[in-house]
Amino acid sequence: MRLTSFTDYSLRTLLYLAANRDRLVTIQDIADLHVISKNHLMKVVYQLGLSGLVETVRGRNGGLRLAKEPKDINIGALVRTTETDFFMAECFDREHDTCPLTGDCKLKYTLNAATQAFLNVLDQQTLEDMLPTAEPATKPVRIVRKAV
Repeated sequence: MRLTSFTDYSLRTLLYLAANRDRLVTIQDIADLHVISKNHLMKVVYQLGLSGLVETVRGRNGGLRLAKEPKDINIGALVRTTETDFFMAECFDREHDTCPLTGDCKLKYTLNAATQAFLNVLDQQTLEDMLPTAEPATKPVRIVRKAV
């Protein structure tokens, strides 16, 4: 699975804001750090603001900050909000599916299960869990394997 650049930039923005909670951060700060388009980042920040994750402070000394505590920002929820779809193959999109095997093929169900497993792992993580620490992660990821 590959996340869109919009989701990638959303995650990077939130991580940077969480790591710099002691000050207001500008969009330019984040764009410069990650060498990404300021214009695209402005759209990302706008959506994060609408989602209630980022607060903006206007004015000469303005900037951005997290609107919630990092422990209250779920990574799975963020990815679901920022991704437009989870079509792993053509057969996931009924509108554009031209595959003659769709009716009998079980690949779609396997890929759907894999996508759900991916999202389940993300659901167990918060922004706080993603921040670098000197200690090992306190919240282990639980992976359930099916018998083959």
